[in-house]
Amino acid sequence: MKVRNLVTALVVSLCASSAAAQQFQISHSAAVGNPKDTASLKFAELVKERTDGRITVDVGTSSQFGDDAESITNIRLGTIAFSANAQGATSGAVPEIGLLGLPFLFQSLEQAETVMDGPVGDKIAAAAEKQGILVLAWWNNGIRETSNSSKPILAPGDLAGLKIRTPPDPMTIDIFEALGASPTPMAFSELYIALQQKVVDGQENPLINIYSSKLYEVQPYISRTNHKFESTPFLASKIVFDSLSPEDQDIIRKAAVEAGELNRKMVREQSEELYAELKEAGVTFNDVDPAPFISATQPVYEKWRAQYPELVDELVAAARQAAAQ
Repeated sequence: MKVRNLVTALVVSLCASSAAAQQFQISHSAAVGNPKDTASLKFAELVKERTDGRITVDVGTSSQFGDDAESITNIRLGTIAFSANAQGATSGAVPEIGLLGLPFLFQSLEQAETVMDGPVGDKIAAAAEKQGILVLAWWNNGIRETSNSSKPILAPGDLAGLKIRTPPDPMTIDIFEALGASPTPMAFSELYIALQQKVVDGQENPLINIYSSKLYEVQPYISRTNHKFESTPFLASKIVFDSLSPEDQDIIRKAAVEAGELNRKMVREQSEELYAELKEAGVTFNDVDPAPFISATQPVYEKWRAQYPELVDELVAAARQAAAQ
């Protein structure tokens, strides 16, 4: 009897230990070494360390666990726990997130971070939660530039007739339609091949993405349009998150913010460093006068203000206040 009781106790103990251990996945579309990837690995490290190994997180680099749009679906279903996702892909489920990419809204990374960390960022996160998506932290992906394979782009007219790859993001599509280009939505994982085979003429991304994914190999011209800011909303599935203990939820929230600090630091440091490195790699950079680009994209504000009048006005006011600080 004693032996039977001992065996039973051991089985129960092992089952309890197994039940307590949890393994999750985090998806993103960036290449190895991109700040998004490095910060995701940091998040996984912090969670494992602070839960004494009870929770482990596998990082799926370069869309290993699905592209950004697929990851949004999986987050909502609870089949994937976390995603360092793209602003554009997330806006497919939460249009309010796309408003962070209003044209020329932010002039610096610090200005954008101040707004995201404030009441407007909280309001956008609340809209995401209604869709089963938790924004645990606002990471950063930089300010976007425009590249192409054929010529310098110095004015909106230079974009006429060019097929420019955009994310599947209504805001970016609207911006490039307003500038006279032919926006072509496409998953990031398909972009290099599409540029190489000239399915599209150009694309737009932060320098960090252009560098880490080697897009410069097939895009010799980069115009510093700085046309929109790109956040990286660090997301959790509400289904998964709500299943965790309050203690583990707190660990995960803090790890997301701490990893986000690393992400932001890397983006700030690399944004200017990569300018020099890309020039050495043979890229021709062109500075542009922003005024005609700003003027051409004003209809984008009119369209989105008609749909989200209060939030657009709050964003613009918050951006101005942050710029004045």
